[in-house]
Amino acid sequence: MTALTIIVEFETHEGREEEFTALIREHARKTLEEEPGCLRFEVIKPIERNGTPIANKVMVNELYANEAAVTAHENNPRLSRVRAANAPLLKSSRLILARSLTGKVTDEGLTPQQLNASNDD
Repeated sequence: MTALTIIVEFETHEGREEEFTALIREHARKTLEEEPGCLRFEVIKPIERNGTPIANKVMVNELYANEAAVTAHENNPRLSRVRAANAPLLKSSRLILARSLTGKVTDEGLTPQQLNASNDD
């Protein structure tokens, strides 16, 4: 099976980026905990080439094991509440769904939580 990636570019209303970022980071954390088919969920801050953060811009980069995992994510009852909470904070969003061309992703290996825990002293 081919892994699927979801990339979303968000533009927040002026002064709402911090609030949105907190909400989307919590959504990412819960998605990784609740959905075994979600292999990665990163919240990303776009920057200029010189390292300057781009105001009111936030992105997410999600990796799902397969189509069934994406469907499970889309059907997660929490997602409608997340979208409703985010709506007044956002000026726009653009979702890109893509197939991975780098090879098969397996469901085996350490979860992000296990990997983080294994690095603790």
